[in-house]
Amino acid sequence: MSEPSGVYHVSDSRVLKAVAHPLRVRLLGALRLDGPATATELAAKFGESSGSTSYHLRQLARYGFVEEDPEQRDARERRWRSVHRYTSWNELEIGDTPEGREAAGFMRNRQIEVLLSDREAFERDRESWGPEWIEAAGMSDDIARLTPASVTLLYERISAMIHEMEAADAASPQAERVSIHLAAFPTKGYGR
Repeated sequence: MSEPSGVYHVSDSRVLKAVAHPLRVRLLGALRLDGPATATELAAKFGESSGSTSYHLRQLARYGFVEEDPEQRDARERRWRSVHRYTSWNELEIGDTPEGREAAGFMRNRQIEVLLSDREAFERDRESWGPEWIEAAGMSDDIARLTPASVTLLYERISAMIHEMEAADAASPQAERVSIHLAAFPTKGYGR
């Protein structure tokens, strides 16, 4: 099975708005994380009708997020796969319309929901991970005085490090999927 690769850089607010739908973003996330699936399989996973998931998968395909899996297991079923591993957008390009700002805000909120869900799942299953993962997992925060250029460079360097470490750990039996979230927002105070 081929993995999705690359980044889909969205520059049209209508395209970001198309994926910024509660079910569509979950469908896309499942295809990226778990690999190809049928509308029926995704419907069962999310408690939806297969008609609903089928419609939303076609909308994701229309905007270039998913495609039919060329490695179909059975000619009678229609399996879908993610085209790209990541979706990105430029806030200035997307934010030039109210719809774009709303779509970008929805996507940021969805990222926070995933972070909270991942943390809750870890806490619930904490003991099953063992002491090494319990020690390694967690969150931290920091406040630093940085320029916008430095924040951009920070994102680039951390992304490069993640890909480097992923490649180095690819053959390790200890390697697990790890949810990594990074956020940087300028703040005014908050008592610090």
